[in-house]
Amino acid sequence: MAAVVCAVISIGPPVTGRADLPGDPPHELSSVLPDPLPDPFYRPAPGFEQTRPGTVLANRPAHVAFPPTAQSTELLIRSTDTVADPVPVVATLLLPDTPWSGPGPRPLVGYVPPISALGNGCVPSQKMRSGLQADLLAITALLDREYAVVVPDYQGPRQAYSAGLMEGHAVLDAVRAAIGLGLGELRPDSPVVLTGYSGGSIATGWAAQLAPGYAPELRLAGAMIGGTPADYRMLWETMNGTAAAGVFLAATLGLAREYPELLTLLNDNGWRLAHALRNLCIEPATLLGLVTRIRVEQLTDVPDPIELPLVRRIIAANTLGAAAPAAPLLIYHGADEIFVPLAGAVNLYRNWCRERARVRLQVQPGGHFIVGAQALATAQTADRVGELFAGTLVPEGCTTDR
Repeated sequence: MAAVVCAVISIGPPVTGRADLPGDPPHELSSVLPDPLPDPFYRPAPGFEQTRPGTVLANRPAHVAFPPTAQSTELLIRSTDTVADPVPVVATLLLPDTPWSGPGPRPLVGYVPPISALGNGCVPSQKMRSGLQADLLAITALLDREYAVVVPDYQGPRQAYSAGLMEGHAVLDAVRAAIGLGLGELRPDSPVVLTGYSGGSIATGWAAQLAPGYAPELRLAGAMIGGTPADYRMLWETMNGTAAAGVFLAATLGLAREYPELLTLLNDNGWRLAHALRNLCIEPATLLGLVTRIRVEQLTDVPDPIELPLVRRIIAANTLGAAAPAAPLLIYHGADEIFVPLAGAVNLYRNWCRERARVRLQVQPGGHFIVGAQALATAQTADRVGELFAGTLVPEGCTTDR
C-alpha cells in the first residue's frame, strides 16, 4: 500500500498539473498483471486447454473458516476468457451437512461476491479461508436453507475486474463444475440461481445474458443483480476523479488486462500507477480516492480518451443489455445512488425488456452501501433466492416497483 500512496501523491490532484514519477517502468502487459500465488494447485496440468469448459482440473478441501455446518471444496476449473481462449479459474463449493429435504436434486446458488479488486490474494477463495469475506451472513443464510453454494473467483487468472465476458464465463463454468462433481445431492439437472451485488452483479448479469449460448444445458431458475455498474460510460462522469476514483482506476486496469490495447494509451505515469495498483485489494482501492482524486486523463497523453473509437468499442462490448437472458431476472438498485447511477439500471431494464426478457426492476430506498448491507448482511438475499426457485419473484413480462 505504501507504493500506491507514494505513486498517487506524486501524480497529485488535477489542479497541480502533471508531476512525473521516478523510474522507467516496463510498458508491457505482463508487468501489470498480479503476482501469482505460490501454491502449485492453481497451475493447471499441460493440456488442460483440450478439456471442455466447466471441467474440474483439480479439487481439494478448502478449509473455509465458516460456517462449521458446511463442507467446503476448492475447485480448479477450465473456463474461457474474453477472446475465447482456455483459462483456469477457481471456485469454492460449499455443501450443507444436512441432507436436502426438498423434491428433486439439491438446488445450487451461484453466489458472486462484490468485487475484490486486482490481486490474487484478494479473491473470495482466499478471503473465505481466513474468514474475512464480507458477506458471510448472506452465504450462511443460503446454506441454512439447504442450498449448495458455489463462490467463483470470477475475475479469472488475470484478475480482470469489470471485464464482462471473462467474468460471465467464469460464473457459468463454476456452476458447471459444481453440479458435475456428484457431491451432496447435486446433479447436472439441479436448479440454479445466480446472485451478485455491486461488482459481483457485473459477472452475474453477464452470466445470465451469456447462458443461453454458452451454457444452455444449465437449469437456471433465475438471477438477481443489485447496485449494478451497467454502463461504464456513465461511471466516467460519476466516479472518475471523485472519491470513488480508486475503485474506478482499479476497474480500468482490470478491463485493460483483458483488452491490452488500452494499455497503449498510458503515459509513463499511467504505467507507474498500473504497477502500483496491480496487487491491490478493494479496501485500499476504496481509500485511494480519499488520498487523491486522480482522473484517467492524467494517466494518458491522449485528449478526451473516452471518445476514442477504441475505447468506445470496448465500453460497448462490456455494456449489459444487448441480448436477453432466458431466465427470470431481478434488478434491484438504490434510489439514492451517487457513484453507480440508477439511470444505468433503468436503461438495462429497458434494454432487456426490448429483447423480450422476463425482468423486474425494484428501486429501494438508500444508496449503494445501505442497499448492499441489506443484501449481504441479512437474510434478504436468501429470501429472494427462495422466491426465484419457487418462480414467484419475477412476474411474466416486464414489471417495475418504481
